[in-house]
Amino acid sequence: MNVKSGLLGEKLSHSYSPEIHAELGAYPYRLFEVEPENVERFLFEGDFTGINVTIPYKKTVLPYMDEVSDTVKATGSVNTVLKRKDGSFYGDNTDVYGFTQLVLKSGIDAGGKKALVLGSGGSSLSVVAALKKLGANVVVISRSGENNYQNLHLHRDARLIVNTTPLGMYPNNGAKALSLKSFDRPEGVIDLIYNPSRTALMLEADEMGIPAENGLYMLVAQAKRSSELFCASTIPDSETERIYRLLSRRMRNIALIGMPGSGKSTAAENLSRITGRPVLDCDAEFTRRYGNTPAEVIRLRGESAFRELETQILSDLSKHSAAIISTGGGCVTREENYRLLRQNSVTVWLRRELKHLSTTDRPISQAKGVESLYNERAPLYERFADVSAEVQAKPTDTASRILSALDEMEAAK
Repeated sequence: MNVKSGLLGEKLSHSYSPEIHAELGAYPYRLFEVEPENVERFLFEGDFTGINVTIPYKKTVLPYMDEVSDTVKATGSVNTVLKRKDGSFYGDNTDVYGFTQLVLKSGIDAGGKKALVLGSGGSSLSVVAALKKLGANVVVISRSGENNYQNLHLHRDARLIVNTTPLGMYPNNGAKALSLKSFDRPEGVIDLIYNPSRTALMLEADEMGIPAENGLYMLVAQAKRSSELFCASTIPDSETERIYRLLSRRMRNIALIGMPGSGKSTAAENLSRITGRPVLDCDAEFTRRYGNTPAEVIRLRGESAFRELETQILSDLSKHSAAIISTGGGCVTREENYRLLRQNSVTVWLRRELKHLSTTDRPISQAKGVESLYNERAPLYERFADVSAEVQAKPTDTASRILSALDEMEAAK
């Protein structure tokens, strides 16, 4: 079967769909960025046999469909289009399947419980349809609807919160539509955003001990179902989990934390050579941006002023994906940096024997002494870190040890 597929949307530069479909099958998958006034022309003249449709066109393409699935009839939203040999169009909605699979993966029981869906756009329609099938009592929260952000107190009994809005999406990391403290006993949070991998809403859920999932699994699951439609074939469900894990790992930064002089910059460079990921060095970026090294600013303006500037650097660098971030030794001393690192990174504590830690051009190490500084910071490194790795005699061995620690962490999940 000669499959020509792709993704129709307005702005697609950050799409992961080509990567996913490359794993699903050996067929071309292109990004079709089309202006609103050209959507009709693209549908009839575009070179494709099947396409996915993303915002803002999930409702736009509906009038052009000659036949639609029952799911489309229920949602009024199309995200998969097949162009038949006779030129007619068949519209389906695989988002409902994808979201259902995400809820099942999360382990969250939606049956008989109140679920708040934030947002009323195209994605919201699919989420609502899926939740109703799962037996949830669904309430849609929008800015101007009957149920809105001013009367959330009416829904303090909600057990599941689902965000379908773009609030908190890269590059506007940190934003969220509401606080989970507005609810009595929430049991689960799902945010359809997957960049960053942990939104501000998800981070708040983590801190409250509430299970939280992003939308990446839904993206992969709906792509799997779309691929089955494109190719008129069946793909094992296990492929969804495999691709999800693969993509999750690729997207996450590897952030290195540890004592001053532990070799984070060297380890980052060696990791880059092995993995092909770019290096984002906080100290180097600090010097480039402010014209002075961290040590010079600490001596001239004090540690507190330096930490403020360092957090600004980390805030910018931690928004990236698939990079290696080398942090400053004291970044763990500021609580806000914990969230910055957790939003998009797996954090590795690089450990080195204290006798090997240099204090040259490290004013804080010189002032406090290495052992005293370590005793002060070790609990913070422990809290920030997902895994730890010992520095080896050879720098390349250190990089390999870090990757082994990450492999072990993944295997344990």
